[in-house]
Amino acid sequence: MRVREVVRPLPITAIPLASRFVHGLINLRGQVVTAIGVHRLFGIGSPPPEKLMNVICESGSTLISLQADEIGDVVEMETHDLEVPPATTADGIKEMLEGVYKMPNRILSIVDVDKIFNRINNHEKIGG
Repeated sequence: MRVREVVRPLPITAIPLASRFVHGLINLRGQVVTAIGVHRLFGIGSPPPEKLMNVICESGSTLISLQADEIGDVVEMETHDLEVPPATTADGIKEMLEGVYKMPNRILSIVDVDKIFNRINNHEKIGG
């Protein structure tokens, strides 16, 4: 419900001394948006930021880009099928997930964008 749009890879301006998961800033039709590397946020490595798709999310009047290496199809799921993340999921990742859906050939993790916003804001206040 927080996704506003998905846009192609855009040039990124680095931010000196930013948190490791902040790739930098992108210019989205004249609006400056912070680009967050989802791979880095979840601690799973990271492809080059300039090749990543931008999932533009909003919380209130704030926009961020969650950068992903690929965007799949839109899938409608039933809320009652949402399950808690597996116990083997790292706590730092688990706290940013709403849950998981079992699909025929994979497990679909559902991120909670509000929790990611909170983590980013708290991390920056701590001194990241």
